[in-house]
Amino acid sequence: MTAEPSRSAGRMRASDADREAVVEQLREAAADGRIDLEELDERLELALTAKTHAELAPLTDDLGPVMLESGEPLTLKGGIHGVTRTGRWKVPPRIVAYGGLGGVRLDFTQAECRLREIEVVVDAQMAGVVFVVPVGWRAETDALDLGFGGLKDKTSGERLPGTPVLRISGTCGAGGVVVRYPNLLERRRQRKELSR
Repeated sequence: MTAEPSRSAGRMRASDADREAVVEQLREAAADGRIDLEELDERLELALTAKTHAELAPLTDDLGPVMLESGEPLTLKGGIHGVTRTGRWKVPPRIVAYGGLGGVRLDFTQAECRLREIEVVVDAQMAGVVFVVPVGWRAETDALDLGFGGLKDKTSGERLPGTPVLRISGTCGAGGVVVRYPNLLERRRQRKELSR
């Protein structure tokens, strides 16, 4: 005689990744206004100490699924003069970047992003594509064709809980693809903007 699947699944031990996923869903619910901060604190404490899936399930049952944004991808074409997306902007789930002769630079450090994953397709062409990401974001580049320009990933590769993953595919072309944290000048500029 076997146990009912639902009961045995509920008794399964929860992993750190399971707890992290619930914590992220709770934070998104609070950001959307579906639960208040007091309830968020209570649920976070229960999520972080949960030992089984049965303890985690009730914490998000009344929240419903997380709705991802849909629609057209953000398409950036470097052309002759290049294009930059920086400052405050809303990150869509899919981005397409063509380096052209001027290059493309995407700066995510002040961008609004509630996504867990961002799909990015690049064609770096002659001038390349540069990604500036906050510390804690991770880039997955296994599907990237290195071409002549190659890939320079200057990040640690470690992802902090609740931060997005950039899934970068396409080709590095002749200009290459760079993934890095903000440099000193960019950090200074951001501090000045925040102090205004």
